Amino acid sequence: MDKTGLKIFLDKKVDEYNQPFFIHDDPISIPHRFSKTQDKEIAGLFAAIFAWGNRKSIVNSCNRLLTRMDNAPYDFIMHFRENDLIPFVDFVHRTFNATDLFHFFGVLKHHYLFLGNQSFETAFSQWMQPGDKTVEKALNGFYHYFFSPEIDRDYPDRTMKHIAAPFKKSACKRLNMFLRWMVRSDDNGVDFGIWKTISPAQLICPIDLHVARVARRFKLLQRKQTDWLAAIELTDYLRTLDAEDPVKYDFALFGLGVIEKF
Repeated sequence: MDKTGLKIFLDKKVDEYNQPFFIHDDPISIPHRFSKTQDKEIAGLFAAIFAWGNRKSIVNSCNRLLTRMDNAPYDFIMHFRENDLIPFVDFVHRTFNATDLFHFFGVLKHHYLFLGNQSFETAFSQWMQPGDKTVEKALNGFYHYFFSPEIDRDYPDRTMKHIAAPFKKSACKRLNMFLRWMVRSDDNGVDFGIWKTISPAQLICPIDLHVARVARRFKLLQRKQTDWLAAIELTDYLRTLDAEDPVKYDFALFGLGVIEKF
């Protein structure tokens, strides 16, 4: 298949999967329950961080978490006290447990309440510079922000494995997916487009073993490791298909790999 034919094929697959039906069984259904920006951000962050394993178990874990937050995540984060954490002490999603959860709660509260930020976007965007090609600085800055001694001098070392960063050579699949949800905007109603400082053109395609397999099959990706450099290589190719919105092709690659078992 030549490049023109490949673009036509992938654009068709984007149109096929970038549709409201996609929301129901996907972790993105979790932030879609909410209308307030901060609720979407908090629910979306946990849905993305929990996004390894099968999609049903991810959604079930999010449901358990949100139920204990009275389905009002922003209100909970802004007002919880120590006694309010008791219902969460046995919370587990795979290797993510209450110790990790309580650090996440603390970071979110520090950002929204103590720093007075109205959006979680600044946790990423404040580290970027004008003219940055990608969100690499945003992801590295977010990692250091998330584990800043100013937020928690005794942050748990075990929680560090749950936040990826390019400087650690990680593909950052889950955080790149979260950024896609928050930043991308179109008329299809799947991604939210509620963050405006970061451009869709700067996003990096979320890449896991399924997406990487499809990308290699179409010769979009040559690198053998599925790491940060692979994510950059894949996104650089996707920019040749659509420079303004390269990660829309995540719908095509994910749909082909996970749903169609391509």
